[in-house]
Amino acid sequence: MWQIIKQIARVGIATEAAPEPIDAWHTERQDIQQAIQQEILDILGRALCIRAVDAGSCNACELEIHALNNPYYNIEGLGIKFVASPRHADMLLVTGIVTKNMAEALQMTYDAVPHPKLVVAIGACACDGGIFGESYASCGSVANVLPVDVTVPGCPPPPIDILRGILTALSLPKNS
Repeated sequence: MWQIIKQIARVGIATEAAPEPIDAWHTERQDIQQAIQQEILDILGRALCIRAVDAGSCNACELEIHALNNPYYNIEGLGIKFVASPRHADMLLVTGIVTKNMAEALQMTYDAVPHPKLVVAIGACACDGGIFGESYASCGSVANVLPVDVTVPGCPPPPIDILRGILTALSLPKNS
């Protein structure tokens, strides 16, 4: 232990300095963020509230959805937040194949979302059944149970594609 302390005192901390921020990139990113915030406010008049539902996935898609909340993507800074209750949601993000045991719960969740409501299917399983398809235990894709507005394919799709899918669904004309 003392040898390590002596080495630190003699050599110092052997890490390089953090890179200087690039102001042009930061300014451009802020402009894009403000434009998205304004578009969401123009469409909804408030923040976009999303309820995420795992209908039978392997959780890879959930990990990518959770990555949207990290400082790099900062989805809440765009005016998009996740809520616990479907009664407070504007959009459902559904992942995984819809298992027979989850079909009724997914339908009840969809029914609890107030109109106008959007549904985004995240991942290959939610889009078309993936490697599982339809079986005695699975209804297959989300579209077999609910009307889907946007699909985001991938196994799992990267967070930026999920964000694009959310923004695409938001910009669709929707009947009340």
